[in-house]
Amino acid sequence: MKWGFMNKPSDGRPKYLVVNADEGEPGTCKDREIMRHDPHKLVEGCLVAGRAMGAKAAYIYIRGEFYNEASNMQVAISEAYQAGLLGKNACGSGYDFDVFMHRGAGAYICGEETALIESIEGKQGKPRLKPPFPADVGVFGCPTTVSNVETVAVAPTICRRGGTWFASFGRSRNSGTKLFNISGHVNRPCTVEEEMSIPLKELIQIHAGDVIGGWDNLLGIIPGGSSTPIIPINVCEDVLMDFDGLVAAQTSLGTAAIIVMNKQTDVIKAIARLIEFYKHESCGQCTPCREGINWMNKIIHRFVVGNAQPAEIDMLWELSKQIEGHTICALGDGAAWPVQGLIRHFRPVIEDRMKQFQEKQAATARN
Repeated sequence: MKWGFMNKPSDGRPKYLVVNADEGEPGTCKDREIMRHDPHKLVEGCLVAGRAMGAKAAYIYIRGEFYNEASNMQVAISEAYQAGLLGKNACGSGYDFDVFMHRGAGAYICGEETALIESIEGKQGKPRLKPPFPADVGVFGCPTTVSNVETVAVAPTICRRGGTWFASFGRSRNSGTKLFNISGHVNRPCTVEEEMSIPLKELIQIHAGDVIGGWDNLLGIIPGGSSTPIIPINVCEDVLMDFDGLVAAQTSLGTAAIIVMNKQTDVIKAIARLIEFYKHESCGQCTPCREGINWMNKIIHRFVVGNAQPAEIDMLWELSKQIEGHTICALGDGAAWPVQGLIRHFRPVIEDRMKQFQEKQAATARN
């Protein structure tokens, strides 16, 4: 559907495909696997997607830290040019198509499509207000589609095997295959391609060799990269790894990066560390995000030691709600959701930490 927006009558401006290979979301490592081990798949995907939308060129915006992946991609692009698959008369089809690599400087915000476009144009990576949408005014003021590496790389396989084959995986409205990253407290951290709608428990036990200390030692799982709310073990038991299943569990599929935490984890400290990351990566353009995440960071770091009052838990929740949905891009939401997940499922842990701190303070005062 997104690519279909590009097929309107031409007004003389060239069209562009931009591939989002920034992948700055903590816990996520799927796109780099494609670029490191099978870069030709992405080059072929660019060609298929570019031709489908009548694009003049593709820009692969790759995260600056991905040095080896960028090198492998550049070699693959050069080989494709030498073989006549890219450039003038690409694949002997009479269609001209170029692929360019653009290295970012490691800013998380540039994973947002309009900030990515700004960065390619040589400006600060700050999200734009929408509308106009990139499909109308994108890179260099021309119609642009920004697509993820995984989405573009799977296009040739879908063309080869047919849409019916791809749609046969998973439940309706959640069909297809997905690259899942499993990291954290598992015996075999891995990136695996599986069908959508696979139960989370099954995915971890089959591919990651189960949770360290066994399934009963599980505390909680972040199911879709660091910006999605954490879910506790009782929810993880039977939740399905797809869009609808995780929304019903009050979380999100996000980038399908599963971060597993067992009972040896200090869950408050883990979420506090994520909030610190979002505070650091905020571009500062929107006041709720710039100010709000800073306040959330200060409050939650006091929660780690327990130096706070129980009333502040509701204050932190309210603060996260003031940020969520009030910013230009989704970074504010991404910072608010981990806090909401923590309060929703681990409120007793926070209250217990505060109680222990107060008892310790009282004992120190008596001595």
